[in-house]
Amino acid sequence: MAYNNIIIEKKEKLAVLTINRPNQLNALNKETISELSNAFKTLEADKSVRVIIITGSGEKAFVAGADIKEFYQFDINQGKELSALGHQSLFDLVENLSTPVIAAVNGFALGGGLELAMSCHFRIASENAKLGLPEVTLGVIPGYGGTQRLAQLIGKGRAMEMIMTAKMITAPEALFMGLVNHVTTPDELMTTGYKLAEKIANNSSTAIASAIRSINAGYKDGVNGFQTEIEEFGKCFGTPDFVEGTTAFIEKRKPAFK
Repeated sequence: MAYNNIIIEKKEKLAVLTINRPNQLNALNKETISELSNAFKTLEADKSVRVIIITGSGEKAFVAGADIKEFYQFDINQGKELSALGHQSLFDLVENLSTPVIAAVNGFALGGGLELAMSCHFRIASENAKLGLPEVTLGVIPGYGGTQRLAQLIGKGRAMEMIMTAKMITAPEALFMGLVNHVTTPDELMTTGYKLAEKIANNSSTAIASAIRSINAGYKDGVNGFQTEIEEFGKCFGTPDFVEGTTAFIEKRKPAFK
């Protein structure tokens, strides 16, 4: 499938998904969200892809936000539909993807951009990154999961302050808060992402998918995360990866997961 706004590159067990709208600071419009949704579904179905890294083209922005020109005249119902569609088609999709997704944040990650990064399984950032949810300056709130995921990641009080003040934070501040896992120089951002992805790709993909489902379950209303862990732990015993992993351990060799 041909894409207008994103680029997909595959490197062995890794796929790099680049949002490529540099003149718009990689802002998320409807077409880009749709393309990202299709790309993530395609990559998840490709069993040769063990890890996905998502980033933005250039050094100025990961994603500088949503494309305001597309919705500034919307009414209440249109606003609700915009949010619900975004949740379903992209942000919830990424969070629940069985293939690990790392956000490599280069430059601005604002509004929908930070919400996209937060829907990924974890984040790394370059020193020049600036992260924030400035929606209240537009008379609206984060609508793609930002009010929920930011509080889950950095705590209720800090999330309240960031959202209400519309403050942008630096990469070191984001690291201190636990919003990102690593901070690098701009030149080392993707190298760090590749190294992390390689470590992940060498492990059991079925076990990692189970871990993702189990961890996410603890953050869902009405779901018992501990029970999900028990179920997923049991399912692992019926996989070829469990046989290979345990056999390799007994035989004192490295496992060769397929």
